[in-house]
Amino acid sequence: MRGLSAARGAAAVPVSPQDVESRATGAVRGDDAACPTPHLFCYPAQSNFSGRKYPLEHVRGIRARRLHPACAHRGRWFVLLDAASHVGCSPLDLRECPADFVAVSFYKMLGFPTGLGALLVRNDAAGVLAKAYFGGGTAAAYLSAEDYYVPAANVSDRYEDGTVSFLDIIALNHSFDALYRITGNMHNIQQHTFGLARYTYMLLSSLCHGNGRPVAQIYSEGRFESPSTQGPILNFNLMDSNGQIIGYSQVDRMASLYNIHIRTGCFCNTGACQSFLGITDQQMKRNLQAGHVCGDSVDLVDGQPTGSVRVSFGYMSTFEDCQKFLHFVAECFAEKPVTVDPARLEGVRAVTAAAQSPTEVPNGEIKRVDENGNRGEASPEGLDSNSRREAHTLTNIYIYPIKSCGAFEVRDWPVGPLGLLYDRGWMVVNGNGVCLSQKREARLCLVRPRVHPPSNKLLLQAPGMDSISVPLENSRQVHTRHQVCQSKVCSDRVETVDCGDEAARWLSEFLGQPCRLIRQSPDSTRDAKKGPVGAATSTFLSLVNEAQYLMINRASVELIQKLMSSRQDYSEGDQLLDTQNVISRFRANLVIAGVEPFEEDNWSHLIIGNTRFVVAGPCARCQMVGVDQDTGAKTKEPLMSLSARRPGKVTFGVYLSHQPPSGEAAAAVLSVGSLVRPQAP
Repeated sequence: MRGLSAARGAAAVPVSPQDVESRATGAVRGDDAACPTPHLFCYPAQSNFSGRKYPLEHVRGIRARRLHPACAHRGRWFVLLDAASHVGCSPLDLRECPADFVAVSFYKMLGFPTGLGALLVRNDAAGVLAKAYFGGGTAAAYLSAEDYYVPAANVSDRYEDGTVSFLDIIALNHSFDALYRITGNMHNIQQHTFGLARYTYMLLSSLCHGNGRPVAQIYSEGRFESPSTQGPILNFNLMDSNGQIIGYSQVDRMASLYNIHIRTGCFCNTGACQSFLGITDQQMKRNLQAGHVCGDSVDLVDGQPTGSVRVSFGYMSTFEDCQKFLHFVAECFAEKPVTVDPARLEGVRAVTAAAQSPTEVPNGEIKRVDENGNRGEASPEGLDSNSRREAHTLTNIYIYPIKSCGAFEVRDWPVGPLGLLYDRGWMVVNGNGVCLSQKREARLCLVRPRVHPPSNKLLLQAPGMDSISVPLENSRQVHTRHQVCQSKVCSDRVETVDCGDEAARWLSEFLGQPCRLIRQSPDSTRDAKKGPVGAATSTFLSLVNEAQYLMINRASVELIQKLMSSRQDYSEGDQLLDTQNVISRFRANLVIAGVEPFEEDNWSHLIIGNTRFVVAGPCARCQMVGVDQDTGAKTKEPLMSLSARRPGKVTFGVYLSHQPPSGEAAAAVLSVGSLVRPQAP
């Protein structure tokens, strides 16, 4: 709205919800008829951040110029009501709320179809609209050779440019029929969803760690007293037992293991986000300079949250969903034993008789182990001496020729300009050209690429499929035969070369969806996102996400294994993952042995054999480590135990960048068994 008003020379003034009534004079000043200037007051019926419902009476108050800012400015006041969040679960009577313009989203109401909404315009307000362009179907007449255009007489025809989504619009009628058949009316939906939200609010706000500190910080202006003032939205951040905020990205990753769908970030509502989280304008700008942009996973900057977690309820949500969510929070983020605030739980009885008794709270059994590992059976002191008896050595080398596909293990391998030679030089894209990963297509791990330099072939194998091959090195003639295209890796635009129809058919058949194999063009380079501060030269990347190499430590893997075996909720039916299975899930290039668990986090440089590397930072982990690289099956481990061991941002392993001797790009070969000589800062 600010952009549109600025283009017309009008001023856009932010107004806080408190000012609307507190600065109201209650008396109209001046004659509106003598001042034809139109004004527009825009406000949401419900905050999509906190779920607070703003008074619908503001519509009449603004139009009558009794409320701020209308009471201080002459002219005719119009009201634009953003009802997208509100009408998802609450009724809206336009006879009682005569807004001039009302925006709604059918997706938020029905979950289908996406991208379809409506702008309701009062007939007596249509005349103030001045459209600056026209599209197909919106004109009564126009000339191509002369600036002559007569708009359609009907308001809706005038503003629906081009072909409307008529199939989705037809589907809306059936969707509303189904909605009312299931629920009866919107009032029932409002009561049901508010009950769920209030129940969850009461329990979540009362959960405490074993030391008595609260588990969650709730962002709300009320205490969920009434559905007239609060919608079915609960916004919060989780805290550890020391009172430190747990990043929302970690909460999101863990929730995905439980098939719980939440939203994280600022939800395109920066104003509310700043207000509730106490983020100043200068901090917002500094966060951008620190690399945080809207929609990314940078959840903490200097220990302060950049966003929060939002749970929303709909007409199909149940109390079982609430209990599953609360169990998830208690199991994954609360230090045991979980306690509750009895006074807050008294409010739960008024919501539902199905609530658990005050002394029974969904209680997970994860044991927290501090960073020194000196609590419980999983401490480093509990490890046997096998993990420490070896010297620092390189035990495994893995390359992943195709991004997100299976590993190719070698004993000796050359170091290339972008990392290990041929590592992540190819990737699989879907029919829309988007890179596939194991997050969405776990069967990628069953595609086993094998590099065969003597024949200049990359061999592709998969269960039930005949092997095929593509060239390792593309000549200029091959470039002319295969399409050169643009792709994206972690927001970086890279030039790629299509590997042909045979590989595309093979992958499409195995994965059961249209896809193609592409490789990074030899002329295309990317700069590393992670690297040492003040590096004199740039580090170039293949199709990897962050850095040239990823290294993990066997001692750290063994500690995570012990944590998994010590978990009290690890059922007898679950099979404990062996060391090699866990190693394969972390998809490292280099595996070392003979050091303390997580000691690698404190290194700044290391030398493997005669090859020098600089540590570029820790590797943040997500639910992809739950994919069994031998079968493609998904499990909650090892991310569950890793999260218990490493409160805060879940990391495992460190990124490395090759640091060749100054002034030359020395050829190097890494070999299994080489000594590893670490250096601390």
